[in-house]
Amino acid sequence: MTQEIEAEVRALGQRARQAQGQLLARDSGAKDRALRGMAELLRRDAEDIQRANRKDLRAAEAAGRDPAFIDRLRLDESRIEAMAKGLEQIATLPDPVGEISDLTYRPSGIQVGRMRMPLGVIAMIYESRPNVTADAAGLCVKSGNAVILRGGSESLHSNLAIAERLRAALGRAQLPLDLVQYLQTPDREAVGALIRMDDLVDVVIPRGGKGLLSRIRAEATVPVIMHLDGNCHVYVDRDADAAKALKIVVNAKTQRLGTCNTAESLLLHRDRVDDLLEPLTAALREKGVEIRACSESLPRIPGAVAATEEDFATEYLAAIISLKIVDDLDAAMAHIARYGSGHTESIVTENFTTARRFLREVDSSSVMVNASTRFADGFEYGLGAEIGISTNRLHVRGPVGLEGLTLQKWIVLGDGHIRS
Repeated sequence: MTQEIEAEVRALGQRARQAQGQLLARDSGAKDRALRGMAELLRRDAEDIQRANRKDLRAAEAAGRDPAFIDRLRLDESRIEAMAKGLEQIATLPDPVGEISDLTYRPSGIQVGRMRMPLGVIAMIYESRPNVTADAAGLCVKSGNAVILRGGSESLHSNLAIAERLRAALGRAQLPLDLVQYLQTPDREAVGALIRMDDLVDVVIPRGGKGLLSRIRAEATVPVIMHLDGNCHVYVDRDADAAKALKIVVNAKTQRLGTCNTAESLLLHRDRVDDLLEPLTAALREKGVEIRACSESLPRIPGAVAATEEDFATEYLAAIISLKIVDDLDAAMAHIARYGSGHTESIVTENFTTARRFLREVDSSSVMVNASTRFADGFEYGLGAEIGISTNRLHVRGPVGLEGLTLQKWIVLGDGHIRS
């Protein structure tokens, strides 16, 4: 690693640490003004942001990127508006910093409780989705953290256009500009420096493809909040309502193909094969979805491809779904446990007892009953936005919002108390 790159990254970290310390002294009102100002500037400069985004889109198309990648990269008017609304929603949420809970008297007379505090300096490393720039900055500022952003080179123009507006809004609200910084250098060594800078970075949050996530997991010495895959399942139970099953499966798979909460696997109870296999697969094929089917279902599905073991474990992020006929709930849960990635699973059933078992026994960060997996999202969960999805077992799991970007410290209140 060159000394110049290391010096550049350390300078970002030092400025972030200083800015985050200054933010602790500011009230929620200043943070909320900054967030509303960010939304205002994104809307005001939407055309400039889209112009920058078109540069990235042209480069991606020239490089032969696939449609799902292009979709993740694209910023149209509705997506810029969604970013703005997300920032405004974050501003309306309660500020978790300084919140005191579980305050109780001890026999000694002291009061003991816990107070929420920011994580500190967060390194956000992501690919292709420019909306992450706004989501991450908004959530970090509201939760009292500073953030160092490092997007992929494929979205550089878009990310810089967004970050410029976010920093301008911080200045308008008289908050330190260095609460939000963007690491521009394309050199991969810069990421290596960032994820090993233990003294200045407190948490790394990566969002991107398997290559990026595998590298972060292997090389980081800073704690990481991450998920590796989004192999999400929809299980259509014996007691499923047919109309609900059709709507949920089609939406979970086709509402948007390139997201981590898109369904990649369909499990169908054996007792519903005769009445549901044909309409479910026909509806998916009508949407252009290729079906990779188990040996039992393959002869009954026109144009289907034989599924392999690898198919059942794959996050496609494309118009492909694996399909498996299962004997019962236990078989469905065993399949999910073997092939799933711990992201999001959904059951379609009218049986309350079956639904309760599925909720209790499936070990994923989000588990749903009669709902599309596409709802596994910070905005849909009322978090305002999400900085990522966690499938590991740190202090947070699932969509990570404001509370997930804080931790708790113990506090003690006394009045001259001493220990005898």
